[in-house]
Amino acid sequence: MGMNIYELANVAIENEQFDTLLTKCNVTIERIVSHGQATPEGEWYDQDWGEWVLILEGRAGLLLSGDHDVTVMQKGDSIFLPANTKHRVEWTDDTLPTIWLAVHIRDKD
Repeated sequence: MGMNIYELANVAIENEQFDTLLTKCNVTIERIVSHGQATPEGEWYDQDWGEWVLILEGRAGLLLSGDHDVTVMQKGDSIFLPANTKHRVEWTDDTLPTIWLAVHIRDKD
């Protein structure tokens, strides 16, 4: 059964929510809903797979390791993060939910 990606009735704003929409072969697609959350200070994501993210609603600030400026992402903006690209979410909008569509692409074994 499918889901409406914009349906937020069961999302608590206190926690970021991750919903896996589809996993097939080496690809996982998920919806992430943030409401003011950010990567904890001093921590970085460093994934062994590529990730393409699209902002469907809301806004977020993304910082890539080695960059001095935060990339502000808003509705319709996307970015591809190759495997092992250190990055962190500096902030997400705390006045309305930020809905991300994330596509994780793992190399085949």
